[in-house]
Amino acid sequence: MHGDTPTRDHSDSPDDAPEPALAAPAGEAAEPAPKSRSLAPLRMVFGTALQYPREITFALIALVITSAATLAIPYRFKVIIDKAFTGGADPVQIGHAFQYLLMIVAILGLGTAMRFYFVSWIGERVVADIRLRVQENLLRLSPGFYEVNSPKEISSRMTSDTAIIENVVGTTVSVALRNTLTGIGGIGFLVYLAPQLTLGLLIGIPLIILPIVFFGRKIRAVSRTSQDRIADVGAYVTEVLSAMKIVQSFGQERRENQRFASVVEGTFETAKRRILLRAAMTTVVIMLVFGGVVLVMWRGALAVAAGEISGGTIAAFVLTGGLVAGALGALTEVYGDLLRGAGAASRLAELLEAKPEIAPPARPERLPEPARGSLSFRNVTFRYPARPEVAALKDFTLEIEPGETVAIVGPSGAGKSTIFQLVERFYDPQGGTIRLDGVPLTSADPADIRSRIALVPQVGVLFSANARDNLRYGKWDASDEDIWQAARAANAESFLRRLPDGLDTYLGEGGTQLSGGQQQRVAIARALLRDAPILLLDEATSALDAESEQLVQQALEGLMKDRTTLVIAHRLATVRAADRIVVLDEGRIVEQGTHDALTKAGGLYARLARLQFAADAA
Repeated sequence: MHGDTPTRDHSDSPDDAPEPALAAPAGEAAEPAPKSRSLAPLRMVFGTALQYPREITFALIALVITSAATLAIPYRFKVIIDKAFTGGADPVQIGHAFQYLLMIVAILGLGTAMRFYFVSWIGERVVADIRLRVQENLLRLSPGFYEVNSPKEISSRMTSDTAIIENVVGTTVSVALRNTLTGIGGIGFLVYLAPQLTLGLLIGIPLIILPIVFFGRKIRAVSRTSQDRIADVGAYVTEVLSAMKIVQSFGQERRENQRFASVVEGTFETAKRRILLRAAMTTVVIMLVFGGVVLVMWRGALAVAAGEISGGTIAAFVLTGGLVAGALGALTEVYGDLLRGAGAASRLAELLEAKPEIAPPARPERLPEPARGSLSFRNVTFRYPARPEVAALKDFTLEIEPGETVAIVGPSGAGKSTIFQLVERFYDPQGGTIRLDGVPLTSADPADIRSRIALVPQVGVLFSANARDNLRYGKWDASDEDIWQAARAANAESFLRRLPDGLDTYLGEGGTQLSGGQQQRVAIARALLRDAPILLLDEATSALDAESEQLVQQALEGLMKDRTTLVIAHRLATVRAADRIVVLDEGRIVEQGTHDALTKAGGLYARLARLQFAADAA
């Protein structure tokens, strides 16, 4: 995107300003989203999960089975101790007691496997559905949305936030339900076994839970900081490796290594605090838990000695008490995880609820057939949403006839690229009208408008796919014969034929398997296949060497034939043959005419041409 299009890190977005969770619509101030202290955002997540009632039913059945089996184990221990560890016990009864215990263990194992499968399946399915819905909505949003919302930050939501939700659905909710069932059932069983001991245990459990909650909050805070420090490491590595040529060209390897060491040490210091807190929590919890067990067994031993309860009862009581304490302790951690999930869900919900500023009207006006390719700008004024105080175009009026080639030139920031963005209806002007074949763009479906336009950008944007898919991106149903014909016209056939697997060759991320000139010729072939009546050339040869520029220029001449063509060019030598040259300055047309006429006029174009041709001659 060129200088007349503001970017996220423009000066009107200072580095020390808090970054909004999601930008407000144009004209509204964006405020940072507060951290969620409510579980309400999880409704969206659970609403998605409810679309799979069969799997939820199986998961709940498995939860009930595993909780019941868990509580049945202490009871079987009671039976075994009371019947099998007394003198004169019947070996058959002993065998039956242990057989029942083994059966319970088998049921517990199978139920746990069933629970794990269905709960994990639901978690993965919910995350997949949310990602699909978010991506579907993101593809509907206009480019203005991505000026004020960083794609990297959005990508983070699609990965890290969905991972949190997956953990909530696939683990946290399961843990909460299982421990709730275990806790309630366990307390009931404890009351049945020994009411007085249960009262003492219920008084002691909060003494164990309170330090877990205290340390848990501190550990969560430090863990968040630790994750931020780890993210800093990743961001640093990406930045430096992406600029490795610059680092090595300027001999800054040692300095970058020192910077990286500083980032890593910061991560280590944060991790050390987390480790110390966990060690302290572990010490306190172990002392309290085992101290409580000793006291319960002491009191139980006295009761056994007095003949008030049996040895099996005290053993079952201790085991069940441990299960109850563990269940309640786990529930205290669950709330924090649910809050994190709610925060992640609210961030994703913002992406789901974002509305495109450019949308089809309720009853779009159909563009005339056959297409003519005329364009009309009348008194157009436009300001970018991220920079409303500066007009990119001011009272801009221009009529372009079908089949005409119009070159748009001017200094950086004059508004050249803005014209292209408005023609494709990525934005709507704040004033004036733009018409395509006589139809106002705001009255037509954006998809219909763009179907009549082929774009060749300054840098040939290619995708991580094979050559065939990159070439037919503008016309997906194109045959191989059509593709080769377009490649031939774009001077791209020879190098495409030499690829190891021909059109099936994977071109790498961003088309890295091809040179810049080859990428640009693929972009031209893609535009040829589009076969649209309007062609937009955005400095299509500016980044090429002389040989590649000549080949690309030859391909462009064939592409421009019988099409309405708008050309943005800094290299004025490439637009001499244009039917008309429009000179922009600060969003206004200051001159227009042929190359010869403008050169003789001695205005801005003549000055730009004189400076550029003198530089080329030197």
